[in-house]
Amino acid sequence: MGLFSFLTREVAIDLGTANSIIMHDGKVMVDEPSIVAIDVTTKKIIAVGRTAMQMDGRTHDNIKTIRPLRDGVIADFDMANAMIKELIKMLPTKNYIIPPALKMVICIPSGITNVEERAVRDSAEQAGAKDVRLIHEPMAAAIGIGIDVLAPNGTMIVDIGGGTAEIAVIALGGIVCNKSIRIAGDEFNTDIVEYMRKQHNIYIGERMAENIKIQCGAAVPELEEAPEDCAVQGRDVLTGTPKEVRVNYKEIAHALDKSIAKIESAVLEALAMTPPELASDIFRTGIWLAGGGSLLRGLDKRISAKTKLAVHVADDPLKAVARGTAQALKNYDNPKYTFLIK
Repeated sequence: MGLFSFLTREVAIDLGTANSIIMHDGKVMVDEPSIVAIDVTTKKIIAVGRTAMQMDGRTHDNIKTIRPLRDGVIADFDMANAMIKELIKMLPTKNYIIPPALKMVICIPSGITNVEERAVRDSAEQAGAKDVRLIHEPMAAAIGIGIDVLAPNGTMIVDIGGGTAEIAVIALGGIVCNKSIRIAGDEFNTDIVEYMRKQHNIYIGERMAENIKIQCGAAVPELEEAPEDCAVQGRDVLTGTPKEVRVNYKEIAHALDKSIAKIESAVLEALAMTPPELASDIFRTGIWLAGGGSLLRGLDKRISAKTKLAVHVADDPLKAVARGTAQALKNYDNPKYTFLIK
């Protein structure tokens, strides 16, 4: 702690496609959907997070909802700046005489380009950050799970978020090999929307698809503990009138099959790139799943059957990346944490 440390506020941000989490002092202070509602005429922000999510799909011509991040990266720079500023404003306030400078660690996808990385950094600086470092999502997930990333042992992490699935083999504080694909929670939702339109002649929105995925989503057609069938409301394709149908988890498993198969293929490709010594470590320790996508019923068993390896789901996988990012923030100036991108 420096003499003027009270003038600096340290925050760790998991800037996700679906949800953004801000941690301060090791605690989750903000956990909101990554969505913004604006007034089309004035371009002013009306709402951010849950309030904006409630408006999504229900707006009139004067209000528009925007998701600034797509496929794990910033798609709308201005809205991303505005969203980060508003999320930071949600942090508990103190009676600062002088507004504190922000020191940030933000997680980014491992397959991000230099341009996309620069956009994240610029957004953070526009939001008031004076000092910014970045960390790759699989590394943050590994730290959040509790893995010693500095050890000479190999660990495979599969982080399935809203926009990307990040597969990485980590050893000695670095990513040895990785595979990043833009197949994740959003793609699952799209699959469900398409399935409902083709099989049940009903149009549904993204929010309804998300609810279906949570309530009765599955990766395999046979589960020991089957979830209840869920009611789906939408618009009839033929008549245009409101309609309700019921679907079961087996239908959703069929709808998601192709996307999950692509994630399986990416995991196998990452394993094929792994050096033999690290492959032997992974054989002993298995694969770790993190991110919201890892909560899909039966996904661990399906990946295990495909790879012939043990597959473990992290405790509270939704916040694993955020916890790891917060831990990296504590070691901001630790020379051993060379994976923090300056």
